[in-house]
Amino acid sequence: MQKKEWAEQIKQFQNGPSQELKKKALQTRLLSYGRGVFLRGLIEFSNYCKNNCYYCGIRAGNHHVCRYRLTQQDILNTCKKGHALGFRTFVLQSGEDPWFDDQKICSIISQIKEMYPDCAITLSIGEKSKETYRAFFAAGADRFLLRHETADATHYRKLHPDVMSLENRKKCLYDLREIGFQVGAGFMVGSPFQTIETLAADMKFLEELQPHMVGLGPFLPHKETPFKDFPPGSLNLTLTMLCLVRIALPNVLLPATTALATLSEQGRALGLACGANVIMPNLSPPEVRGSYSLYDNKKCTGNEAAEEIALLQKEVENDGFFLDFSRGDSRVH
Repeated sequence: MQKKEWAEQIKQFQNGPSQELKKKALQTRLLSYGRGVFLRGLIEFSNYCKNNCYYCGIRAGNHHVCRYRLTQQDILNTCKKGHALGFRTFVLQSGEDPWFDDQKICSIISQIKEMYPDCAITLSIGEKSKETYRAFFAAGADRFLLRHETADATHYRKLHPDVMSLENRKKCLYDLREIGFQVGAGFMVGSPFQTIETLAADMKFLEELQPHMVGLGPFLPHKETPFKDFPPGSLNLTLTMLCLVRIALPNVLLPATTALATLSEQGRALGLACGANVIMPNLSPPEVRGSYSLYDNKKCTGNEAAEEIALLQKEVENDGFFLDFSRGDSRVH
């Protein structure tokens, strides 16, 4: 669709998806993936970051966050715990931390692959050179998540310092795709200065990129950022965007994000009803979970915690789905 048509669609369901739209999104998901909900074990291994994004709680300029780095052994122990719980995808996520150079990351990837050849490794560690991405892929990484955040260049500049650019973010995403990664893009709903038009640009960009995954959740403010006084994104508009992404990209992997569960008690169930088919419970060591605070009041215990897999299973089954413990590869080619 053209950007103008996307804007009309979004505007029509600005206050939430209609029953018809939800039904269409759910049917699309059932045709592509059935009722299975894929699990990803999230390992937040460093909250150091050289960037200073205006919305993020672990930005370099926040001097009140307790910084940590997991050792390679910590990461491997966490994978061991996750594998025993049944996880077959590990998502290694961090701020853009130069201490973890290419060699360290490649070593971590190859060790995990050696120990757990039946598992997929997803990286979510920011913008790198094409050569670096190539090295990660050669070491055994399968997937890479890099939210584009907004596909509108002017809006991008309002969310990030001048040293960052949408142009480079997009280049990274296309590089990753070309190398052979399963690629995840995505954006916040309700970020400061966002409009119907910028959301339409996001949809247009996703159509062009054809990513394997889309990470999509509401903007949630953090008290130690320049955006601390902005309101959180709307639950209903987030659900609309989930529906539209599912319908536009039928084979995409679409998480019901932690941000959604933080915004509303029913967030996850509502997300699954709108076409989401992935959940990413937190596997990080409990003592560091509270420090990976991208936004205020982030959920990392209860059914957001990997240990509570039985609780999660029950909840998902109550919603009419089941937990799928396979690697859960994307059907996008």
